This record gives sequence, structure tokens and C-alpha cells, in this order.
Amino acid sequence: MRRNAVIALAAAALIAGCQNPNIGRKTAIGAGAGAAGGAALGTLAGGDDGRNAAIGAVIGAVAGGAVGNYMDRQERALKQRTEGTGIQVARAGDQLQLTMPADVTFPLDSADIQPSFRGPLNDVARTLSEYPSTAIDIVGHASQDGPADYNMRLSQRRADSVADYLMSQGVREVRIATAGRGETQPVSQTNPARNRRVEMVLTPVVEG
Repeated sequence: MRRNAVIALAAAALIAGCQNPNIGRKTAIGAGAGAAGGAALGTLAGGDDGRNAAIGAVIGAVAGGAVGNYMDRQERALKQRTEGTGIQVARAGDQLQLTMPADVTFPLDSADIQPSFRGPLNDVARTLSEYPSTAIDIVGHASQDGPADYNMRLSQRRADSVADYLMSQGVREVRIATAGRGETQPVSQTNPARNRRVEMVLTPVVEG
């Protein structure tokens, strides 16, 4: 999981906030508070004030009154650019969730992104770069086929692969966290293939 670099950046940002009047408590605290209410989709960003403070300090946060419009525009862009690709875009409050089925994104039992899926991911990366004040959680999930510990590792590797690809396309690392959930969070009991997926949850970083 990409946590150490994020924690280090958060610490640096908070220290800078104490020393630099241009990075004040309003941004640092508001960034965390803005994302803290956004755990409806079960993300990593929701409770990590330090991470969101780092994003706000390094990249900038969205003014509270502009969040709805900011996420509306991001949602429209993502839906237009991913139409017909297999990526599902859903909205819950001020969060967006992109669901990428594993059979579309990766070969069986692999964490190597399908060449045919790089184009859609390029469009996602372009949109994310256009809306930089957004925390990005990338979470891998697996079905119950195979050993649980192997599925956990595979789901983490797939989340990391998506993160690495987005960064290769210019998305800033400070915005990204990854996690593997293995087979612990199924979405279907009758269709195990649906459980093999990578989810990307986008949470606005908001000024207080």
C-alpha cells in the first residue's frame, strides 16, 4: 500500500503549514474535514486527515461552496470519456466511484493491464489531471476462487498496477492510495465474477 510516501508528504505539508503563512490551518483542517464526511463508499480517504491535508497543501483544495459543481463536472467528463469501455461511474453524495471489472482490465490471474484497456485508462488519467483537488483511492477486490491469501496479494497488485499507470500518465502520487481487499468485500453471491474488480473512489479535498 502506498502509505509511507503519503504520510511523509502529509508531515511535510503540516510542518510547512506552520512555517508558511500561505499554507494555513484553514486549508489543512478543511481538507481533512471535507473528505471525512465522504466515507459513504467505504474509502481510504475518509478518515485520513493528514493525507488530505497533504493534497490540499501541495495541489490545492476546493472551496466548500464549489464542491457540488466541481464533482458534477468531473462526473460528466468521466461518464463521457468512459462510455462503452466497461467502466461504471456511480455517484454517492460528493464522491464518485469507478468500477473496473477485472476481466476487462487484466488477464486472468495477472496484474498486468490489458493493452486494450490503456486507452480508457488514459482518458481517466486525463480527467483526473483536469480535476486535481481530488483524492484517489484505488481498491482491488477478488472472488473466492483460490486461496484467500493469494487473492489478497493479487488484489493489491492490481490496485498498484492501476495506480502506477495513472502516475505514468501524469497523475500526482500524493493524491493516490491503494489497498487490496481480497475476497472480503463481495458484491454478488450468485455471480462470483462480479467480485473480481478494481474500484477507484474519488473524494474532493475541501477547504474548511
